[in-house]
Amino acid sequence: MIENLTLTDFRNHTACKIQTAGRRNIIITGPNGAGKTAILEAVSMLSGDRGMRGAPMNEIARFNGNGGFSVYANLGDDSEVCVYFNSGDTNRHARIDGDNAALGELGQRLRIVWISPREDRIFVDSASERRAFFDHLAASFDSAHAGRCARHAKLLTERAGAIKTGADSNWLDAIDAQIAATAVAIAAARIQYAGEVNYFLRDAAVSVDGMVESMILNSNAADAEREYLSYLKSNRNLVNDKMVIDGVNKSDFGVFNNKLNLPANLTSTGQQKTTLLNLILAHAKLIFTKIGAQPIILLDEAAAHLDANARAGLFAELGTTNAQVWATGLDAGVFADVPDATFVTCIDGEISNIL
Repeated sequence: MIENLTLTDFRNHTACKIQTAGRRNIIITGPNGAGKTAILEAVSMLSGDRGMRGAPMNEIARFNGNGGFSVYANLGDDSEVCVYFNSGDTNRHARIDGDNAALGELGQRLRIVWISPREDRIFVDSASERRAFFDHLAASFDSAHAGRCARHAKLLTERAGAIKTGADSNWLDAIDAQIAATAVAIAAARIQYAGEVNYFLRDAAVSVDGMVESMILNSNAADAEREYLSYLKSNRNLVNDKMVIDGVNKSDFGVFNNKLNLPANLTSTGQQKTTLLNLILAHAKLIFTKIGAQPIILLDEAAAHLDANARAGLFAELGTTNAQVWATGLDAGVFADVPDATFVTCIDGEISNIL
């Protein structure tokens, strides 16, 4: 849990500090363009990855500033974490309790997930967007999952290049063996995550559909790896000068609304938002149950697309979730019933903190 958050030269914030008073819900309100989302983005970077927008570091630094920025937080266990970027650097840096640390270590301290307006369309967007979203969630429990996904993409690129240049079969055999092993590990992590989050998910169910996932479900991981390797070896032709193969790079996640008996993508915008919020809350409960950590949930424009009943249900659920929630919105009155909350008003990058 974050006790204090300090931003320096981050987006439109020259310097600001937010005190949470140890409360579970931090509500940030203010007009459009005031810097509300920037606060959530700053918190997201404390997870060690590129943050909820994935923007280049030099674009995050305040315009007309010194070219760098910092995000500093005091945590409930009296530890301190910091992410900073200096002008001229190629990447951001991390500190834990004042000492230099690897960015990956931050993810072990803070389990952070988020929903922005971009994720509001996750059920109707492309399969690649859904894969990225769910793979990010799965990586909360399997620290190697994100690395495997990145490695798999790199191996596919190497394979395509090897085929185009006419590499010998021994070289392709070695690449295919690595792809098969990595693909099975990715598929297994996805299957496990879907099964575990469904235990806590209300009125919906997550599924993952793909060639490798089906191979695992129909037999076991070892047999699936052999079967997929055989598939790769028999598909080494180019189609219109491109490599076309099936695998975890083509898999898709589905979410079914059990209450309406419809796939989530066929429900209304408000119903999709409710399902998405329920998914994130289920994810938070899974984190707390499985690893004993209190996650941080970032909800940008949390009440958008929700009617009064849906908002009431969300706020009631927030009161029972073992997570710290940072939420933004235009109207503070919408959040009047949120329990255990600290309210922050943001106007033109200036912060007014009401404890």
